[in-house]
Amino acid sequence: MKKGIIALGLMASTFAAAQDIYKPGKGEGIVYFLPKTALQVNIIATKVTQQPGEFCQYANRYLRLNDVSSQPSVHWEIKQIDVRSIGVPDSTKAYIMKLKDKNVASNVELTENGIVKAINTTAPKEENEGYQLEKPAAHENARKYMTEEILMAGSTAKMAELTAKEIYNIRESKNLITRGQADNMPKDGAAMKLMMSNLDKQEKALMEMFTGTSDREDKVFSFLVTPEENLRDQIAARFSRQLGVLSTDNLAGEPVYVSVSNSAPLPVPTEEGKKKKGNGILYNIPGKGNVTVSYNGKEVFKGELPVTQFGYTETLVDGLFDKKINTRVIFNPNTGGVVKIDKD
Repeated sequence: MKKGIIALGLMASTFAAAQDIYKPGKGEGIVYFLPKTALQVNIIATKVTQQPGEFCQYANRYLRLNDVSSQPSVHWEIKQIDVRSIGVPDSTKAYIMKLKDKNVASNVELTENGIVKAINTTAPKEENEGYQLEKPAAHENARKYMTEEILMAGSTAKMAELTAKEIYNIRESKNLITRGQADNMPKDGAAMKLMMSNLDKQEKALMEMFTGTSDREDKVFSFLVTPEENLRDQIAARFSRQLGVLSTDNLAGEPVYVSVSNSAPLPVPTEEGKKKKGNGILYNIPGKGNVTVSYNGKEVFKGELPVTQFGYTETLVDGLFDKKINTRVIFNPNTGGVVKIDKD
């Protein structure tokens, strides 16, 4: 999920692009982190709640419906598993932008947990891509479609019998309209569609008196996995059809496994190359990882995602922040990579 931001406008002082690894009490300046990649495993699970109908015991006698339950029940289903790369502060990559007169970085924008987002500009608002979640549907009150005869019946059995007859009457009405044989045929296609929709609604409400109702509600469960190297079948969570999504240590559920492998190894800069870079703003060159998620022996997610731990750190040269040049930099807070550099 996306983090909030705190824009830190530096006061009258100016800050240099040169920086050091942060140590408490070491100089003055702005402290910021580069991120490392955490994989957010999102399990979208559906809770299915079934309630028996008032006439469930008569479903077979009057409607020839078998296997209609007379007991309430709840079970869970996995609808979707999705994985996203998010940035978390890397405690080994905490830096300080130190005070210096020759260079300026007059505005630094950080996330709420201290990851650098932008220098001398404002990063664009991040889109929080959500999920289309199913919610329980509203159920019609079947009694408003019952005739006076049904409501005045002296027993539940008689009410069930008369309700079943009303269902058959509704079905017969739909058949007559479809064949064009109804006494009061709708005048046009729109009227026919409306009439059929109303009949369907009545039939469904009355049928639920026998079959009961089934409500489906989606919920999102998120877990973080932080790969420091290639991973093989790490348990991210567990799932039970009876209990839903569970923590890794709850053995009542079957494991949901995550595997990560470095898909595109990047060349590591040599010591000689590092010396040539000199001082400047540090940023990440993220690598990429093949991520797979499996459950019950089946692969339920596969994708290539940026993984900062599979990359390395580079430097924006100090000269970019000379007082004569207005340099603006936007970073990706999830990877620590440079998104855009402008100057004038």
